[in-house]
Amino acid sequence: MMRSLLTALLAALTLLIASATPSVAKDPVYQSFLGGTAINGYDPVAYFDEGRPVEGSSAFTHDWNGATWRFSSAENRDRFAATPEAFAPQYGGYCAWAVSQGYTASTDPEAWKIVDGKLYLNYSKSVQAQWEGDIPSNIAKGDTNWPRVLD
Repeated sequence: MMRSLLTALLAALTLLIASATPSVAKDPVYQSFLGGTAINGYDPVAYFDEGRPVEGSSAFTHDWNGATWRFSSAENRDRFAATPEAFAPQYGGYCAWAVSQGYTASTDPEAWKIVDGKLYLNYSKSVQAQWEGDIPSNIAKGDTNWPRVLD
């Protein structure tokens, strides 16, 4: 009897602690582990203008959506600041394939694609190849899952 009472008390205590602990939601923008820099410090505008990933500079930054974004030039920074939604990657810069599957993952700046004027990043080039296997379906699934995957 004492053992079952102790077990019940431990279970109740565990539930109480678990319910009192706030859940930790992920940031709305993928940021590097150290420093809070969006999309690994790469310039999101350069993907559109130069057709390639370009590292941003700490000399040209803009804070938006809870993250610090870096740019390769003042011009790119100013264009982003004027219309961030036009240049920011979809799903906050998290891996597009992962979001389509219902979770989040980091991204490789070299694994990217612009589809219908929107930037999508992926975890790696091999993951990107999977995502590209059915882009319309994967975007639709990602759109359905975003932003719930942050919870």
